[in-house]
Amino acid sequence: MAKRTSTKKTTRSRKVSRTLLSQIRLFATDVDGVLTDAGMYYAESGDEWKKFNTRDGMGIKLLQKAGIITAIVTQERTKLVARRAEKLTIPELHQGVLDKLSLVREMASRHGLTLSQVAYIGDDINDLETLKAVGFSATPADGMPQVAAVVDYICQKKGGEGAVREMIEMILEAQGSAFKVAGSRKRT
Repeated sequence: MAKRTSTKKTTRSRKVSRTLLSQIRLFATDVDGVLTDAGMYYAESGDEWKKFNTRDGMGIKLLQKAGIITAIVTQERTKLVARRAEKLTIPELHQGVLDKLSLVREMASRHGLTLSQVAYIGDDINDLETLKAVGFSATPADGMPQVAAVVDYICQKKGGEGAVREMIEMILEAQGSAFKVAGSRKRT
């Protein structure tokens, strides 16, 4: 697969190929600035806090239900992220990753996939090479400009505010996976 160039133009309204989205078999996400709002909160006691969006979590569960492998790939190494991954039963948790592209390549290979079958969402320069290499890439609305310049899709939502869920729903819709919205059943 040819590498994307950094001159690729992307807008929020750009149409993303349903064919491309229908081929996704592995979904990987960064944490800080994607699953969270990029804030790092510290208590006087030294405890660190992160705020995760429960709708993003539900989206990850919907992907799993549809048979798509889910992964977290982050440079940070915290117990908080491990707890979140455990709660969501994410099978691929990779923390302390400096070379995200090598890790994503290895993960895809281990699952018998090509990079074109991988979706990745990231927000900062340490995600650039991975975003350029995968089949479908996205960044939250508040992702760094260098990242927005190379991704396939810029989410309408910000990191920690539903960007992951937005991307997931695009994938599920393209794959024909029905996800039920609460209250959508007819009452008799």
